[in-house]
Amino acid sequence: MLNHALKYHDMGLSVIPIRPDKKPYIPWTDFQTRPPTPEEIKQWWTRWPKANIGIVTGPLSGVLVIDCDSEEAYRKIQELLPDSFITCIAKTPRGYHIYLFYPKGEHIGNAAGIMPGVDIRGEGGYIIAPPSVNGEGKRYAWLDGLSINEVAPAPCPDALYKSLSLYNSINKGNTTQHHIDHNDHRYFHQGTRDNDIFHAANCLIKGGCELPFVGQVLDILSRNSTPPFPENGIRVKIDSALKRSEKRVRDIAGEMREWVLTTDGHFLTTEGHKELQLTTRNEMKAANMALLRMCEGPDAILEKHGNRRGCYRRIDRTIEFMDFLNADIENTVDLALPLGLHNKTKIFPKGVIVVAGVSGMGKTLLSFNAIAENRGRFPIYYFNSEMGPEALKQKLSHFPIPMTEWAKNMKVIDAWDFNNIADKIQPDAFNVVDYLEPEGEKAFNIHGVISAIIRRLNKGTALITIQKKPGSTMGTGGIYSIKAATLALALDWGKIEIVKNRFRESDPTPSLNKIDFEVHQGYQFVKAGNWYK
Repeated sequence: MLNHALKYHDMGLSVIPIRPDKKPYIPWTDFQTRPPTPEEIKQWWTRWPKANIGIVTGPLSGVLVIDCDSEEAYRKIQELLPDSFITCIAKTPRGYHIYLFYPKGEHIGNAAGIMPGVDIRGEGGYIIAPPSVNGEGKRYAWLDGLSINEVAPAPCPDALYKSLSLYNSINKGNTTQHHIDHNDHRYFHQGTRDNDIFHAANCLIKGGCELPFVGQVLDILSRNSTPPFPENGIRVKIDSALKRSEKRVRDIAGEMREWVLTTDGHFLTTEGHKELQLTTRNEMKAANMALLRMCEGPDAILEKHGNRRGCYRRIDRTIEFMDFLNADIENTVDLALPLGLHNKTKIFPKGVIVVAGVSGMGKTLLSFNAIAENRGRFPIYYFNSEMGPEALKQKLSHFPIPMTEWAKNMKVIDAWDFNNIADKIQPDAFNVVDYLEPEGEKAFNIHGVISAIIRRLNKGTALITIQKKPGSTMGTGGIYSIKAATLALALDWGKIEIVKNRFRESDPTPSLNKIDFEVHQGYQFVKAGNWYK
């Protein structure tokens, strides 16, 4: 956390240490006008090494942050952004932080509830930055390719600012909660008042608001305009917006079909209504009819699912045929494994080796031996789950291999978990996962994750370690942990047993599936006898 805090500081951001309850550890008013020194940052994170990182928003750091508390709020903001708009975005435990450039010379303060589920963090505020972790253990993380060191915060698009200003005007009653000032945008004033009232009417009607609601909102905006907008002109603006809306006839059936084609698994009609933002009874009826038609005929793409009303499943008739005729059976991966285990089988591209071991009985050491024997022959990625850099270096120091050689031949991946590891697997490399632990009570889900890893592989392979109980031959998930494996091993201290060997016909002594070993000099696996049954 200290290193990340210092990196943010080097980028010109004012950082402060934050407690798990989201409150600063320190009085932080001073750091709204000056950034902390590196020495102050080091003192803070030496005193509170697990402190989260707060970034002070506003003119000092040059960032304005839109805080979306939910997926729905995030989608609403995304609708207001141009397709080509790129800025840095962080995923928070509940939603998203969208970082924008803070305009110089302006005053944009904090605003709570500026839109449903949307807050603004400007001058006088701060946000929690990646890789902080909240009190429930959930992490803040930059979206891929959109971290603040990869993408500069972009200026606020005009359409977004107009919409935020509209909501701000409606919510003006609570001046302590809502204050956004922007000298370049003077809405509902003489000269722009006419267009602004029409723009508000158009947005409200396009969003599906009922006419009484539209009328009341426009009445509030008209009375607060400078000078006030004539009351008899409101109806004219509503009528104009209605006529424009009528000209845009939606192809509900086409939109629903397009959404269905991007949907996996089963879904409810209400989910489609929500995704397409259908608000009127006629729109929902048209969508439901479209779903029913997609269930008809020989080319149907949907079918009813289960006994629940309005529940459908997309039919996927896509078939990918395997060209086994032209496959080269000599195209094996010359992967070396400790104790000569590779001589007992064949390992092909996309092959997975699963090692189930009792905690503390050598899974990590076996992994390092496999990496050591294959360094320089394949790109190697080590997925680390338990060790910090110091502990990892200590483990590696037992090998007679210079640390620079380890660093040259092995990349260590830290930020991964059970649900996203398949996305991070390197297709053409030797991937060593130490170790894979299913989340929740459904341990059999490990099969799905291992299968996803295999689909991700191309020419590469993976060695995956998992936990097991003493005396058992299979680890977490039982039979599901080895269903997709090429080779499955049970590791106890001093003994390895081959539990599954998909290509046992390549083994000169297939009935002999156990071998004893010793560890010499703190790192080296050495056979203690021959293979036995």
